[in-house]
Amino acid sequence: MSFPIHRPRRLRLNSVIRNMVRETVLTPNDFIYPMFVTFGKGVRKKISSMPGCAQVSVDEAVKDAHRAWKLGIPAIILFGIPEHKDEKGTEAYNAKGIVQKAIKAIKDKVPGLVVITDVCMCEYMSHGHCGVIKEGKIMNDPTLELLAKEALSHVKAGADMVAPSDMMDGRIMVIRDILDLNGYEDIPVMSYAAKYSSAFYSPFREAAESTPAFGDRRSYQMDPANRREAMKEVALDIEEGADIVMVKPALSYMDIISDVKDSFDVPVAAYNVSGEYAMVKAAAKLGWIDEMKVVMEIMTSLKRAGADIILTYHALDAAKELNK
Repeated sequence: MSFPIHRPRRLRLNSVIRNMVRETVLTPNDFIYPMFVTFGKGVRKKISSMPGCAQVSVDEAVKDAHRAWKLGIPAIILFGIPEHKDEKGTEAYNAKGIVQKAIKAIKDKVPGLVVITDVCMCEYMSHGHCGVIKEGKIMNDPTLELLAKEALSHVKAGADMVAPSDMMDGRIMVIRDILDLNGYEDIPVMSYAAKYSSAFYSPFREAAESTPAFGDRRSYQMDPANRREAMKEVALDIEEGADIVMVKPALSYMDIISDVKDSFDVPVAAYNVSGEYAMVKAAAKLGWIDEMKVVMEIMTSLKRAGADIILTYHALDAAKELNK
Protein backbone atom coordinates (compact mmCIF):
# COMPACT_ATOMS: atom_id res chain seq x y z
CA MET A 1 0.00 0.00 0.00
CA SER A 2 1.20 3.50 -0.74
CA PHE A 3 -0.09 6.97 -1.52
CA PRO A 4 -2.85 8.09 -1.26
CA ILE A 5 -3.72 5.60 1.50
CA HIS A 6 -0.51 6.37 3.41
CA ARG A 7 0.16 10.03 4.09
CA PRO A 8 2.92 10.43 6.72
CA ARG A 9 2.22 14.17 6.84
CA ARG A 10 -1.00 13.44 8.78
CA LEU A 11 1.12 12.93 11.88
CA ARG A 12 3.04 16.16 11.28
CA LEU A 13 -0.09 18.31 10.99
CA ASN A 14 0.42 20.40 14.13
CA SER A 15 2.68 20.63 17.18
CA VAL A 16 0.33 18.67 19.43
CA ILE A 17 0.29 15.65 17.12
CA ARG A 18 4.02 15.94 16.50
CA ASN A 19 4.65 15.88 20.25
CA MET A 20 2.35 12.87 20.69
CA VAL A 21 4.29 10.71 18.22
CA ARG A 22 7.79 12.01 18.88
CA GLU A 23 10.21 9.09 19.13
CA THR A 24 13.04 10.85 20.96
CA VAL A 25 12.30 13.00 23.99
CA LEU A 26 14.98 15.27 25.45
CA THR A 27 14.88 16.66 29.01
CA PRO A 28 17.35 18.51 31.28
CA ASN A 29 17.72 15.21 33.15
CA ASP A 30 19.74 13.92 30.18
CA PHE A 31 22.60 16.40 30.73
CA ILE A 32 25.85 16.54 32.67
CA TYR A 33 27.44 19.97 32.86
CA PRO A 34 31.28 20.11 32.72
CA MET A 35 33.02 22.68 34.94
CA PHE A 36 36.64 23.85 35.21
CA VAL A 37 37.70 24.65 38.77
CA THR A 38 40.79 26.69 39.57
CA PHE A 39 42.52 28.18 42.60
CA GLY A 40 41.76 31.59 44.07
CA LYS A 41 38.57 33.33 45.11
CA GLY A 42 36.03 35.24 43.03
CA VAL A 43 37.75 33.96 39.88
CA ARG A 44 35.83 33.71 36.62
CA LYS A 45 38.44 33.56 33.87
CA LYS A 46 36.86 33.42 30.43
CA ILE A 47 38.00 30.70 28.03
CA SER A 48 38.57 32.47 24.71
CA SER A 49 37.91 29.44 22.50
CA MET A 50 34.78 28.43 24.45
CA PRO A 51 32.52 31.49 24.71
CA GLY A 52 30.23 31.25 27.72
CA CYS A 53 32.60 28.94 29.62
CA ALA A 54 35.16 29.90 32.24
CA GLN A 55 37.68 28.63 34.72
CA VAL A 56 36.06 29.33 38.08
CA SER A 57 37.24 29.32 41.67
CA VAL A 58 35.50 27.10 44.19
CA ASP A 59 33.11 29.81 45.41
CA GLU A 60 32.04 30.54 41.84
CA ALA A 61 31.77 26.82 41.07
CA VAL A 62 29.21 26.51 43.86
CA LYS A 63 27.13 29.23 42.20
CA ASP A 64 27.30 27.49 38.81
CA ALA A 65 26.42 24.15 40.37
CA HIS A 66 23.38 25.71 41.99
CA ARG A 67 22.31 27.21 38.63
CA ALA A 68 22.55 23.79 36.99
CA TRP A 69 20.52 22.16 39.76
CA LYS A 70 17.81 24.84 39.59
CA LEU A 71 17.48 24.19 35.85
CA GLY A 72 16.87 20.49 36.44
CA ILE A 73 20.34 19.29 35.42
CA PRO A 74 21.09 16.33 37.71
CA ALA A 75 24.88 16.20 37.55
CA ILE A 76 28.11 18.07 36.90
CA ILE A 77 31.60 16.81 36.10
CA LEU A 78 34.62 18.60 37.55
CA PHE A 79 38.01 19.24 35.94
CA GLY A 80 40.76 20.77 38.05
CA ILE A 81 43.39 23.38 37.23
CA PRO A 82 45.91 23.23 40.08
CA GLU A 83 48.22 26.00 41.21
CA HIS A 84 51.25 23.72 40.95
CA LYS A 85 52.13 20.89 38.55
CA ASP A 86 54.90 18.30 38.68
CA GLU A 87 56.01 15.06 37.02
CA LYS A 88 54.07 12.92 39.52
CA GLY A 89 50.81 14.88 39.33
CA THR A 90 50.70 15.12 43.12
CA GLU A 91 47.91 17.69 43.20
CA ALA A 92 45.58 15.16 41.54
CA TYR A 93 45.42 13.07 44.72
CA ASN A 94 46.08 15.78 47.31
CA ALA A 95 43.28 15.67 49.89
CA LYS A 96 43.37 19.49 49.86
CA GLY A 97 43.57 19.75 46.06
CA ILE A 98 41.38 22.01 44.00
CA VAL A 99 38.89 19.34 42.88
CA GLN A 100 38.68 17.89 46.38
CA LYS A 101 37.86 21.35 47.79
CA ALA A 102 35.26 21.93 45.09
CA ILE A 103 33.56 18.59 45.76
CA LYS A 104 33.18 19.37 49.45
CA ALA A 105 31.91 22.90 48.84
CA ILE A 106 29.38 21.88 46.19
CA LYS A 107 28.06 18.89 48.14
CA ASP A 108 27.66 21.15 51.18
CA LYS A 109 25.62 23.78 49.33
CA VAL A 110 23.88 21.68 46.64
CA PRO A 111 23.60 18.24 48.26
CA GLY A 112 21.13 16.79 45.75
CA LEU A 113 23.37 17.43 42.76
CA VAL A 114 25.41 14.44 41.59
CA VAL A 115 29.08 15.44 41.55
CA ILE A 116 31.20 13.45 39.10
CA THR A 117 34.94 13.90 38.79
CA ASP A 118 37.19 13.45 35.81
CA VAL A 119 40.00 11.09 36.79
CA CYS A 120 43.10 11.80 34.72
CA MET A 121 46.61 13.12 35.22
CA CYS A 122 47.00 15.53 32.29
CA GLU A 123 45.89 18.68 34.16
CA TYR A 124 48.30 17.93 37.01
CA MET A 125 51.42 16.78 35.16
CA SER A 126 54.06 19.35 34.25
CA HIS A 127 54.38 17.71 30.82
CA GLY A 128 50.62 17.68 30.09
CA HIS A 129 50.34 13.97 29.29
CA CYS A 130 47.85 11.62 30.91
CA GLY A 131 50.42 9.36 32.54
CA VAL A 132 53.86 8.84 33.99
CA ILE A 133 56.68 9.37 31.50
CA LYS A 134 59.92 7.43 31.29
CA GLU A 135 62.42 8.12 28.54
CA GLY A 136 59.77 9.89 26.50
CA LYS A 137 57.26 7.04 26.76
CA ILE A 138 53.90 7.19 28.53
CA MET A 139 54.02 4.33 31.01
CA ASN A 140 50.77 2.44 31.46
CA ASP A 141 51.14 0.41 34.65
CA PRO A 142 52.92 3.01 36.83
CA THR A 143 50.12 5.44 35.92
CA LEU A 144 47.43 3.09 37.24
CA GLU A 145 48.58 3.56 40.83
CA LEU A 146 48.25 7.34 40.54
CA LEU A 147 44.81 7.12 38.94
CA ALA A 148 43.60 4.83 41.72
CA LYS A 149 44.89 7.28 44.36
CA GLU A 150 43.21 10.18 42.56
CA ALA A 151 39.85 8.40 42.31
CA LEU A 152 39.94 7.40 45.97
CA SER A 153 40.79 10.96 47.05
CA HIS A 154 37.80 12.29 45.08
CA VAL A 155 35.42 9.81 46.65
CA LYS A 156 36.76 10.50 50.14
CA ALA A 157 36.04 14.19 49.48
CA GLY A 158 32.41 13.31 48.67
CA ALA A 159 32.26 12.62 44.92
CA ASP A 160 29.20 10.62 43.88
CA MET A 161 30.84 9.09 40.79
CA VAL A 162 34.27 8.96 39.17
CA ALA A 163 34.98 9.10 35.45
CA PRO A 164 38.42 7.87 34.30
CA SER A 165 39.39 9.57 31.03
CA ASP A 166 43.07 8.67 30.67
CA MET A 167 42.72 5.60 28.40
CA MET A 168 45.38 3.58 30.23
CA ASP A 169 44.75 -0.16 29.95
CA GLY A 170 43.35 -1.67 33.14
CA ARG A 171 42.45 1.57 34.91
CA ILE A 172 38.81 0.62 35.53
CA MET A 173 39.92 -2.54 37.35
CA VAL A 174 42.38 -0.78 39.66
CA ILE A 175 39.92 2.01 40.43
CA ARG A 176 37.09 -0.44 41.13
CA ASP A 177 39.42 -2.46 43.35
CA ILE A 178 40.65 0.47 45.43
CA LEU A 179 37.15 1.85 45.92
CA ASP A 180 35.80 -1.53 47.00
CA LEU A 181 38.70 -2.17 49.35
CA ASN A 182 38.02 1.15 51.07
CA GLY A 183 34.29 0.57 51.52
CA TYR A 184 33.09 2.55 48.51
CA GLU A 185 31.57 -0.36 46.60
CA ASP A 186 28.41 1.69 45.96
CA ILE A 187 30.24 4.45 44.04
CA PRO A 188 29.68 4.03 40.28
CA VAL A 189 32.37 4.37 37.64
CA MET A 190 31.63 6.10 34.34
CA SER A 191 34.37 5.07 31.94
CA TYR A 192 35.59 7.13 29.01
CA ALA A 193 35.56 3.77 27.22
CA ALA A 194 35.83 4.77 23.56
CA LYS A 195 37.86 7.97 23.67
CA TYR A 196 39.35 8.92 20.34
CA SER A 197 42.47 10.97 19.64
CA SER A 198 40.54 13.88 18.22
CA ALA A 199 41.27 17.34 16.86
CA PHE A 200 37.97 18.40 18.42
CA TYR A 201 39.64 18.60 21.85
CA SER A 202 41.74 21.70 21.14
CA PRO A 203 39.63 24.27 23.05
CA PHE A 204 39.51 21.95 26.07
CA ARG A 205 43.28 22.02 26.28
CA GLU A 206 43.12 25.79 26.71
CA ALA A 207 40.36 25.39 29.30
CA ALA A 208 42.16 22.70 31.31
CA GLU A 209 45.68 23.98 30.60
CA SER A 210 46.64 20.46 29.56
CA THR A 211 48.36 20.76 26.18
CA PRO A 212 51.15 18.14 25.97
CA ALA A 213 54.64 19.63 26.17
CA PHE A 214 55.75 17.22 23.46
CA GLY A 215 54.25 14.70 21.07
CA ASP A 216 50.56 13.81 21.13
CA ARG A 217 48.15 11.34 22.72
CA ARG A 218 47.81 8.88 19.85
CA SER A 219 49.66 6.11 21.70
CA TYR A 220 46.85 5.87 24.26
CA GLN A 221 43.74 7.47 22.78
CA MET A 222 41.96 5.65 19.95
CA ASP A 223 42.52 6.01 16.21
CA PRO A 224 39.52 7.90 14.72
CA ALA A 225 39.51 5.43 11.80
CA ASN A 226 38.66 2.45 14.04
CA ARG A 227 35.15 1.21 14.75
CA ARG A 228 35.51 -2.41 15.89
CA GLU A 229 38.20 -1.45 18.36
CA ALA A 230 35.65 0.67 20.24
CA MET A 231 33.60 -2.45 20.93
CA LYS A 232 36.68 -4.14 22.39
CA GLU A 233 37.47 -1.15 24.62
CA VAL A 234 33.90 -0.95 25.88
CA ALA A 235 33.71 -4.70 26.53
CA LEU A 236 36.95 -4.65 28.51
CA ASP A 237 35.82 -1.71 30.65
CA ILE A 238 32.49 -3.36 31.43
CA GLU A 239 34.32 -6.57 32.34
CA GLU A 240 36.54 -4.56 34.70
CA GLY A 241 33.54 -2.98 36.44
CA ALA A 242 32.42 0.12 34.53
CA ASP A 243 28.80 1.03 35.31
CA ILE A 244 28.41 3.60 32.51
CA VAL A 245 30.45 3.74 29.30
CA MET A 246 31.18 6.87 27.31
CA VAL A 247 31.91 7.68 23.68
CA LYS A 248 34.02 10.80 23.11
CA PRO A 249 33.74 12.91 20.94
CA ALA A 250 30.05 12.73 20.08
CA LEU A 251 29.10 14.36 16.76
CA SER A 252 31.60 12.61 14.50
CA TYR A 253 31.15 9.34 16.36
CA MET A 254 27.39 8.78 16.37
CA ASP A 255 27.95 5.46 14.61
CA ILE A 256 30.01 4.38 17.64
CA ILE A 257 27.32 5.60 20.05
CA SER A 258 24.75 3.56 18.14
CA ASP A 259 26.99 0.49 18.01
CA VAL A 260 27.66 0.62 21.75
CA LYS A 261 23.99 1.09 22.58
CA ASP A 262 22.99 -1.86 20.41
CA SER A 263 25.75 -4.14 21.70
CA PHE A 264 25.85 -3.58 25.47
CA ASP A 265 23.23 -3.49 28.18
CA VAL A 266 24.65 -0.58 30.18
CA PRO A 267 23.91 3.17 30.12
CA VAL A 268 25.76 5.01 27.36
CA ALA A 269 27.12 8.54 27.72
CA ALA A 270 28.28 10.81 24.90
CA TYR A 271 30.62 13.77 25.37
CA ASN A 272 29.71 16.73 23.16
CA VAL A 273 33.23 18.09 23.30
CA SER A 274 34.79 21.54 23.30
CA GLY A 275 35.52 21.75 19.57
CA GLU A 276 31.95 20.81 18.73
CA TYR A 277 30.74 23.49 21.13
CA ALA A 278 33.16 26.09 19.76
CA MET A 279 32.07 25.54 16.16
CA VAL A 280 28.44 26.22 17.06
CA LYS A 281 29.39 29.33 19.02
CA ALA A 282 31.59 30.67 16.21
CA ALA A 283 28.98 30.14 13.52
CA ALA A 284 26.29 31.71 15.71
CA LYS A 285 28.48 34.75 16.38
CA LEU A 286 28.82 35.27 12.62
CA GLY A 287 25.07 34.99 12.20
CA TRP A 288 25.34 31.90 10.03
CA ILE A 289 23.10 29.68 12.18
CA ASP A 290 20.31 29.91 14.75
CA GLU A 291 22.31 28.84 17.81
CA MET A 292 19.56 27.36 19.98
CA LYS A 293 17.87 25.50 17.12
CA VAL A 294 21.22 23.93 16.18
CA VAL A 295 22.02 23.10 19.82
CA MET A 296 18.67 21.39 20.35
CA GLU A 297 19.01 19.48 17.09
CA ILE A 298 22.47 18.24 18.11
CA MET A 299 21.29 17.19 21.58
CA THR A 300 18.28 15.37 20.14
CA SER A 301 20.40 13.62 17.51
CA LEU A 302 22.83 12.35 20.15
CA LYS A 303 20.01 10.92 22.18
CA ARG A 304 18.43 9.44 19.05
CA ALA A 305 21.74 7.76 18.25
CA GLY A 306 21.63 5.99 21.61
CA ALA A 307 23.09 8.29 24.26
CA ASP A 308 21.33 7.97 27.60
CA ILE A 309 23.48 10.78 29.04
CA ILE A 310 24.98 13.80 27.28
CA LEU A 311 27.95 15.71 28.66
CA THR A 312 27.79 19.15 27.09
CA TYR A 313 28.90 22.73 27.65
CA HIS A 314 25.52 23.72 26.18
CA ALA A 315 23.75 22.14 29.18
CA LEU A 316 22.64 25.36 30.90
CA ASP A 317 21.31 26.96 27.70
CA ALA A 318 19.68 23.75 26.50
CA ALA A 319 17.98 23.22 29.87
CA LYS A 320 16.65 26.78 29.81
CA GLU A 321 15.23 26.16 26.35
CA LEU A 322 13.58 22.90 27.43
CA ASN A 323 12.11 24.56 30.51
CA LYS A 324 10.29 27.24 28.52
